[in-house]
Amino acid sequence: MKLERLLSIIILLLNRRLVQAKELAERFEVSVRTIYRDIEVINGAGIPIVTYQGTNGGIGLMEGYRLDHNVLTNDELADIVTALRSISTSYGNEHQLRLLEKIHSVVPPAYSEDFQHKTNSVLIDYSPWDGNERLRPKLQLLKEAVDKCLIARFIYSNAEGEITYRTVEPYILILKGRQWYLQAYCLEKEQFRLFKLKRMKELEIDLGRIFIRRELPIQERDTGQNPCEPSQVTEIVLRFHADSRHLAEEWFGIEGLVPAEDGSWQVKKAYPEDDWLYRFILGLGHHAEVLEPPHLRDIIASRAEQVAKIYSRAIST
Repeated sequence: MKLERLLSIIILLLNRRLVQAKELAERFEVSVRTIYRDIEVINGAGIPIVTYQGTNGGIGLMEGYRLDHNVLTNDELADIVTALRSISTSYGNEHQLRLLEKIHSVVPPAYSEDFQHKTNSVLIDYSPWDGNERLRPKLQLLKEAVDKCLIARFIYSNAEGEITYRTVEPYILILKGRQWYLQAYCLEKEQFRLFKLKRMKELEIDLGRIFIRRELPIQERDTGQNPCEPSQVTEIVLRFHADSRHLAEEWFGIEGLVPAEDGSWQVKKAYPEDDWLYRFILGLGHHAEVLEPPHLRDIIASRAEQVAKIYSRAIST
């Protein structure tokens, strides 16, 4: 990731007087042009980096400059380590491990014990319970495609089960809701699309085909927001039985529960209405009941009947 690379370059320059741009490019597996763009970003952040020409030249920090507490404090370095360790639970590589080692190396010995305590007090584990070993090869391939602007191809199965062959320009890898997505420009659809990695198969990148990055449309830049308009979501009301309060709290939080006179609990929430919502409600089993809207209640009842019919059939021996 770019932030990881920038921090690694800064820490490397703190420990070495000069580094060749070609060496940095090989270390981080990017082009020399990308390294020079990174240097511009670091300079823009207020850390003066100078390029020296000639046989013994290279890239280095301005003479006499040191990264002091006005740039990164020990607590801020601890926050960076915590973030990197958390990211590594779902997306880890050797670069991150080397960066963690470098950050630890610049921490003053007198602060080492306190630093260890702070970096081990919080861990956000993004990995699923069943692991993500099957996803790691896809992540590595797509990261290479994103970094080097390489065309990617794969077979994709959408939420409706439709199978298509896609050729895309990969832009961003996104981890959202414990699921990995790729934001890419689809050459078949001629627009930006979001692809779930679990729905991809036969992924390959074209090492001989480089694309020029397009400017992301404004609506595609904030990937953390819900892409649905208010008119596209359905407000639902669920009733949880009294003895199922713990499940309701787990999904919606204590503050989201409203007590009813009969001892049950109600939750009001707005969701995009699609197949995911139906599966989510059915996954709550007998603990929850849809009160509103009526049409959603009918859909869940119909699907529950279909499930019941499957299990009412005698298993042939």
